[in-house]
Amino acid sequence: MGEYVELPGVKTWYEAEGAGDPLLLLHGGLCTNETWGAQRADLAARYHSFLPERRGHGHTPDVEGPLSYQDMADDTIAFIESVVAGPAHLVGWSDGGIVALLVAIARPDLVRKVVAMGANFLPGPESVAAPALLDHMSADAPDMAAFRGMYEAVSPDGAEHWPVLVNKVLDMIRTQPTISTDDLACISAPTLVLVGDDDLIALEHTIALYRAIPDSQLAVVPGTSHALPMEKPEQVNRLILGFLTNDPVPTMLPIRRARGTSSDGSPA
Repeated sequence: MGEYVELPGVKTWYEAEGAGDPLLLLHGGLCTNETWGAQRADLAARYHSFLPERRGHGHTPDVEGPLSYQDMADDTIAFIESVVAGPAHLVGWSDGGIVALLVAIARPDLVRKVVAMGANFLPGPESVAAPALLDHMSADAPDMAAFRGMYEAVSPDGAEHWPVLVNKVLDMIRTQPTISTDDLACISAPTLVLVGDDDLIALEHTIALYRAIPDSQLAVVPGTSHALPMEKPEQVNRLILGFLTNDPVPTMLPIRRARGTSSDGSPA
């Protein structure tokens, strides 16, 4: 069962479960909390998990005007301050991963560790492995049927609002985010960059994200796509829990993390 909280930007629906240190699960674009089904039990067994649904998604109503990742990050900051009331781990998938990065940049005091899964820091045309796919995405596309079904089952805006939301999200994906590598370099929270080996986000872009965040870690899950948390949940869950619960293991032959070198391995 979930409930609403009144935030400055939007009345936001969330669910909470488990006990322990606080953790936020931030879903992907055009998704609901239903897509976290394979992660919830494992994470709630160790953490006090909070699952907010962002503006226009799931049970949370849409707002007037365009959508932006920055507004969603601001909503998430307000949620942490008002509901969690302290720093939390952020586990974000796709658009949720972008939101997690923006929160970590803006409010390091509210972030313990970050898992950014299938996330990008530049707009879709500059980060997607096959940018032409964006031209074929539409509200009535067959590939969107499952997302549409989840939306129509719970949205307070009604089924007729689905095309409006899809167009807003597509406009956002095509032009956002625009996070500089200088901003990424300011992230102080330990960060795991997680991606499928055949992800929607280009592997080269993911590596650039990994290299831009100081002391981050990288995991590529074999045999998966952008839907890796649903395709190989046991492996993904082990990676997430291992990263969140354990301290880094000292490595014997560090290159990128060696003292006195820059993020690309060259002398500082």
